[in-house]
Amino acid sequence: MNKTALALRHVVSEDLGQLAPLLARSGYQVRHFDVGVDSFDQVSPLDADLLIVLGGPIAVYDTEAYPWLRAEIAWLRARLLEDLPTLGLGLGAQLMAAALHARVYPGSCGKEIGWSRLQAGPHLDEHAWLRQLVDQETRVLHWHGDTFDLPRGARHLASSDMYPHQAFAWGRHCLALQFHPEVDVRTVEQWMLGHAHEIAHTRNISLARLRADAQQYGRRFEEAARRFWQGWLHSLDGLDGSEEHRRSA
Repeated sequence: MNKTALALRHVVSEDLGQLAPLLARSGYQVRHFDVGVDSFDQVSPLDADLLIVLGGPIAVYDTEAYPWLRAEIAWLRARLLEDLPTLGLGLGAQLMAAALHARVYPGSCGKEIGWSRLQAGPHLDEHAWLRQLVDQETRVLHWHGDTFDLPRGARHLASSDMYPHQAFAWGRHCLALQFHPEVDVRTVEQWMLGHAHEIAHTRNISLARLRADAQQYGRRFEEAARRFWQGWLHSLDGLDGSEEHRRSA
């Protein structure tokens, strides 16, 4: 029987990227939920075997402009409290932090956009598969201006030169990544199109630099990211079925 993955998508340009074929090979049948179009009332947060909360160009605290953010955070909290396998990427990581009652706010160092290294957090050794990306020779793609406090009970996995909270684990099966290991380097141009206004109004960021860095670092990044995703998905294969029992109880 196929496993199910639900991807919460905020903008079409920030999709599953290179994670999509790896999910298929791991036996997941993926369904997309388009946030702001689909209704959280129509789907249970507990049903999918894996939930993936994708990125987007808005802020978690923009609830006046985007009222559905309140529903999304409450819906996500219900899943996290059951410790069901959940992945947050970019905005998705910030939403996970907010759902766990941590503060999300504009970063004091400005926008972190581009390719740079990660550093190990104090609990990285508990999640050896992430070490594939925490390597002095590997640069990952960052694209955010907000940051968050570490939720109470979360385990700090990685940081960057600009912002300390780049990855955290919560419970047994929940992972939040502020950076973007899902990106397919071939589609970085779509990211630049989708964020054209932001790039034009951010100091020290240029299209030429983003393109050059993608060319320089992209191949090694994709190889490291592929190994990371394979290791992480394999870790989910070891679940003992208690989540299935809990959802059906």
